[in-house]
Amino acid sequence: MDTSRFIPFANPILDSDIPEKFVLMLHNTPHKLCLMAANQLQDYLLKQTDWVHNFGLNNYINGNIIGKMFGVLVVKNQQNEIGFLAAFSGKLAYTNDHSYFVPPVFDSLAENSFLNKGMTQLSAIIEEINELETQQQINNLPQISALKIKRKEHSIKLQHLLFDNYIFTNQLGNSKNAHEVYKNALYKNPPAGGGECATPKLLQYAFNNKMKPLAVAEFWWGHSPKSNHWKHKQYYACCKEKCEPILTHMLMGIEFEYK
Repeated sequence: MDTSRFIPFANPILDSDIPEKFVLMLHNTPHKLCLMAANQLQDYLLKQTDWVHNFGLNNYINGNIIGKMFGVLVVKNQQNEIGFLAAFSGKLAYTNDHSYFVPPVFDSLAENSFLNKGMTQLSAIIEEINELETQQQINNLPQISALKIKRKEHSIKLQHLLFDNYIFTNQLGNSKNAHEVYKNALYKNPPAGGGECATPKLLQYAFNNKMKPLAVAEFWWGHSPKSNHWKHKQYYACCKEKCEPILTHMLMGIEFEYK
């Protein structure tokens, strides 16, 4: 088991604050322990020097502004210690694995992975299409058309393989990949980014390492260039489109309540 991502609380907590049932945030108010954990995580984000990411909060950091959703999961470990786990959605500072945060459910950026090799092949097809199109010759049209079909088929196959490798485990030890999870929720196909949100990452790590989840919350950090919905340091419930089907599977067998 890996317990290296377990983070002790910086301040003492009261036994009376420990929930009897798992608390899933429904509105915008986190459980008290989640609030403590989030404050500790936010303090880390302000002070850390391990990586650089432009959240749009500092004028001296270059690059595109990309705000990020972070999550905290309060847990009890096998030593009956209460602490928390931290996670972020998607990638952070061009990678998806940092020592302070739980790892991804599936590391799509791993060196020499099928995804990297597949993306290299896809790029080669796209480059060949672009080169033929710039020649503007009529006799190139059949070859361009065939390459575009090949590009689409390759992309679909790669996406299918990717979701095959997103495997979610619950407390009962049952595992399902993204295709199975979303099929049970009557989705035709898994949505893009399914499994990259913070809460599934947190639960996956907790279950794989025999930690009991107690409460979870997510908050937005930084500016959002695409939507005014996301506000810096505001708390948000897990998204219905991507997370609800996954959580339905991952929380099976767990008594929980909404806050």
